[in-house]
Amino acid sequence: VPWRNKAISSNLAVLQSEAVCNKENMADKLKDTGTISFLEAAVKISHTSPDIPAEVQMSMKDHIMRRTRIQRQTTEPASSTRHISFKRHLPRQMHVSSMDYGMDPPAVAEQPTSIGRIKPELYKQKSVDSEDPKKEAAKTCGKINFTLKYDYENETLTVRILRAFDLPAKDFCGSSDPYVKIYLLPDRKRKFQTRVHRKTLNPTFDESFHFPVPHEELASRKLHLSVFDFDRFSRHDMIGEVILENLFEASDLSRETSIWKDIQYATAESVDLGEIMFSLCYLPTAGRLTLTVIKCRNLKAMDITGYSDPYVKVSLLCDGRRLKKKKTTIKKNTLNPTYNEAIIFDIPPENMDQVSLLISVMDYDRVGHNEIIGVCRVGVNAEGLGRDHWNEMLAYPRKPIAHWHPLVEVKKSFKEVPLL
Repeated sequence: VPWRNKAISSNLAVLQSEAVCNKENMADKLKDTGTISFLEAAVKISHTSPDIPAEVQMSMKDHIMRRTRIQRQTTEPASSTRHISFKRHLPRQMHVSSMDYGMDPPAVAEQPTSIGRIKPELYKQKSVDSEDPKKEAAKTCGKINFTLKYDYENETLTVRILRAFDLPAKDFCGSSDPYVKIYLLPDRKRKFQTRVHRKTLNPTFDESFHFPVPHEELASRKLHLSVFDFDRFSRHDMIGEVILENLFEASDLSRETSIWKDIQYATAESVDLGEIMFSLCYLPTAGRLTLTVIKCRNLKAMDITGYSDPYVKVSLLCDGRRLKKKKTTIKKNTLNPTYNEAIIFDIPPENMDQVSLLISVMDYDRVGHNEIIGVCRVGVNAEGLGRDHWNEMLAYPRKPIAHWHPLVEVKKSFKEVPLL
């Protein structure tokens, strides 16, 4: 028994020394912390089980080596064309530089690619292309030359249409047959028209037209020129229009003044719907808003007779919904009605920022539906003069504030929704 124990202890010492040597060799070759931990586990098994044959231990070592090679193959990048960000994070996740693979992979230069790269020049070119049609359309509408002169003795305004230049081609042959219509707004009953000039984009008209108008009315008149292309077999095409808001823009009209204007693109003649005058007055203590409809002028004719039967409807709106509506009396056969009628709404001061007024001028029809001539809106959320008039009323309480308001066509935003 003593000699057997002595042999066992010597065998154990030999096995331990071999295990330590194998452990150091494997650590030097692999430098892999996962593999070293696996070997340490095997050594612990050999310590607790000294009767494990040497063949089993060798097969275990071979298994460890094969497993290490498999891990090395699966974790190595497959190719150099992987995403750049993945390559950037790869050395941080794996200590690739500390691992000895026996041979270095061939260095493959990355090919620059334009996929996914933003090219500002493409967007710049696109924006330029998108603006070119607008500029081209503005250029191809052309220009028109005319003169104005006022005869103070006869109270007559003379409009002389001289020429047009660089008109757009409306016919298939690459030309147009232009002529000009002349209005002195807001009166559309009296209109003049030049002769038609065949197959030209640069016509010379040199025609004069006379509008009898008192001098005190010149400030409220507008000159409207509409350029058309004549078509014998179909509807005439509108080329564009010019609206001169201020007749005294160039001179006092005492002498003939030449004016050049750009022809603005248009597909239909713009119509002057007229104006309405009303006053606003708010009493904060009583919470009472008073709108006084004073009069209208130069309303659009809606009847065959050339007149209208106008009345005014005022709607109180809150968040686009109609709370109340009131209307004036009907004035028969007139385009310049006078009302002087007050419409009152009770609105608490804390709700004044939430409401607005929609003023609609209507044409009464005994048989069919009443037609809208034009509308305007006042309130905090209104635009332009409608907002300014409302703010002026709030700034000067208990004082009537009166203004003229131009009528416009009904927009989708102006449509009122009845409160259910």
